[in-house]
Amino acid sequence: MNQRSTRVLIAKPGLDGHDRGAKIVAHALIDAGFDVIYTGLRQAPEAVVQAALDGQVDVIGLSSMAGSHVPYCQQLKPLLEEKGLGDKLWIIGGSIPAGDQQALLDIGLDGVFPAGSKLESIVDFINERCQ
Repeated sequence: MNQRSTRVLIAKPGLDGHDRGAKIVAHALIDAGFDVIYTGLRQAPEAVVQAALDGQVDVIGLSSMAGSHVPYCQQLKPLLEEKGLGDKLWIIGGSIPAGDQQALLDIGLDGVFPAGSKLESIVDFINERCQ
């Protein structure tokens, strides 16, 4: 039986130019057996949606260090739904202040992983929801 690995998109939203954390997470996910697509820096919401469509991903992961994660996710949500991606697992990590975490969940993100989160926690979170 040929079963496809869970495919994860890791995207860097907006003007965020810090990608070390995203690359560390991407490598941890690869090591855990996921297929990972990394978009690179400074992705517009439309580009993230297109990459998710093109890659036929199961998970859309954002890595944000620039502080614009709430408005960015507010822009991204309707685009994901418009393209039929609203049911994909949607997570974010990075410099996410405690006060923004509930706002992100209220927008529709499934998981929030602030700086310092364990890589195993991210892997386990995806595995538990993408069985």
